[in-house]
Amino acid sequence: MPLKAKCNWSRLLLIFLLSSCDKVVEQKPQDYPYNAVGMTMGTSYNIKASHLPDKITPKDINEQVKQVLDKVSGQMSTYQKDSELSLFNQNPSTGWIAVSAEFYEVIKEALKISQLSNGLFDVTVGPLVNLWGFGPDKMTFAAPDEATIKVRLNQIGYQRLKLKEDGLFAKKAIPNLYVDLSGIAKGYGVDQVASLLERLGIMDYMVEIGGEIRVKGKNNQGQSWQIAVEKPTAEKRAIEKVLSITDTGMATSGDYRNYFEVEGVRFSHTIDPRTGRPINHKLASVTVLSETSMEADGLATAFMVMGPDEGYKFAEQNHIAAFFIIKSDKGFDEKMSTAFAQSTKVTK
Repeated sequence: MPLKAKCNWSRLLLIFLLSSCDKVVEQKPQDYPYNAVGMTMGTSYNIKASHLPDKITPKDINEQVKQVLDKVSGQMSTYQKDSELSLFNQNPSTGWIAVSAEFYEVIKEALKISQLSNGLFDVTVGPLVNLWGFGPDKMTFAAPDEATIKVRLNQIGYQRLKLKEDGLFAKKAIPNLYVDLSGIAKGYGVDQVASLLERLGIMDYMVEIGGEIRVKGKNNQGQSWQIAVEKPTAEKRAIEKVLSITDTGMATSGDYRNYFEVEGVRFSHTIDPRTGRPINHKLASVTVLSETSMEADGLATAFMVMGPDEGYKFAEQNHIAAFFIIKSDKGFDEKMSTAFAQSTKVTK
């Protein structure tokens, strides 16, 4: 069978700082007293701070940021065999399992979003993600058969994952329940770094991990942070919109960089828990603003499963700030929820 594979895990957002209202330039690292880039959770991170308190050095921040990110990865990664998440998945017990406060917090948020979205965001969808080749297993670039999909569908369901309300315990209803936090963990990591910066007295910052963002205060020009949403095309990188935002979390999800093709049919990495198959609709990407990056991260994933019409209706009903980029015959159409229009200024 002829097969053409395209997979690119590049981040979904381009981050720029605006020097004027009609010109976008990327700031030089030395323009910020703190500017750090690196790798974590299989992707890149970028952190900027406009002002540093006295006696706080970039080296001090780097060491503490590394500790935070290493801890998050060691708890939430499906790629690390000895991470807390991997050990939880490997444990066949259907009794209560003691978990860390951080693990409990992320699962709690994931279940909240799962319930809000009627399961379209589902942290137990991992067996299907892995089946289609987008998890930690080796990618096969081939569509699985229907019988295998049905078997995996019987292995998922966020309702099968429970938390004990009076303690740090989680429980699986079936021994082989597999939890995948990739749709929310990067956002959580962003929030943890943001909390660290604030504990250090840093109140003007931008934190980005793999396209998930948290901003607070002002950039080094005394303005709100200027964040560019990428045009959802795989061929070249370009800006769709520049948003002027502050004091918010932000996440973008899309189907245009992480996929494979077989005989001209594209298979997205976003799996619909209802069908067990990759999404197949006209929503190219969605950007969500929320109080935390973790919540924005999970909601963006849910919107990608919903598609443009169901997603827009859901955003309006729940007063969620969401910006949709939709495929059309002429290229792309844009649609933003009322809450999104009220919470940001579009500068391009």
